[in-house]
Amino acid sequence: MCLVEKAVEPEPAPELEREPLHVTKVEGKEVPWDPAQFRKVQKHPCYSKHASHLFGRIHLAVAPMCNIQCNYCIRKFDCVNESRPGVTSKVLRPQEALELLRGVLEKVQYIKVAAVAGPGEPLYNEDTFETFQLIKDEFPRLLLCISTNGLLLPDRIADIEELGIGTITVTLNAVDAEIGKKIYSFIDYRGKRYRGKEAAELLIKNQLEGIRESVKRKILVKVNTVYIPSVNDKHIIEIARTVGEIGVYQQNIMPLIPQYKFADITPPTSREKREMQKKCREYTRQMTHCRQCRADAIGKLGEDT
Repeated sequence: MCLVEKAVEPEPAPELEREPLHVTKVEGKEVPWDPAQFRKVQKHPCYSKHASHLFGRIHLAVAPMCNIQCNYCIRKFDCVNESRPGVTSKVLRPQEALELLRGVLEKVQYIKVAAVAGPGEPLYNEDTFETFQLIKDEFPRLLLCISTNGLLLPDRIADIEELGIGTITVTLNAVDAEIGKKIYSFIDYRGKRYRGKEAAELLIKNQLEGIRESVKRKILVKVNTVYIPSVNDKHIIEIARTVGEIGVYQQNIMPLIPQYKFADITPPTSREKREMQKKCREYTRQMTHCRQCRADAIGKLGEDT
């Protein structure tokens, strides 16, 4: 009798977290999210909590100049001790950023995202675009990501699309100018400085227009909202409702780091933040694993190298 040994099929590799597909409305029409967008989600540590345990990102600090002054922000370009947005140990030129990226990728294979997140406003610095072009040419498989205050987003959205930047984070702290004017000291736009309510109106208009244009182009959008007690805490749910209707992928509610003009404001507790996320989840997906990274962060979230 001939015995034939039955082949044992190898166990399939564990799948990445499956994010539920959903449909968003753009100008009254239902637009389904396509699989290519969710492949980005599955590798982006900020867009998927599961991916944050598997993959990392590199923030390239090539954007020192900023076009707005937030009342909670102090930028530092030579700081090694603080861990927060707006801080870097060194500002890089595009070629330096590319060389740093090469060196990191030789040693760390789990880096899947190359991003520019400051220390100033990326869209206000031409080095941002030169850097992304260099990365796109040499590492076309890397996901490209940018963080912005949104003021120049409508002006630069075509450049963003052409470079293949697939994920955008917009910091949106108000959709009401009466509240926004308390958060921003001034904005600089097309050669003019704006203050007060006029500045907030212009900023919010451009932010929302830029977010809409990004969603139309099937670019994934995350909205960061700084939770500022006594300033916008009663308004954050309205922000969530507004961006949810536009079709952003998720909102990230970040507790205030007290400094500059808001140095005397007590930040929200972890419980208060969780309660706010629960209320906002009714309108849009919530990010719950943010580490409020530096502008030069490298590695997995919370495990920078």
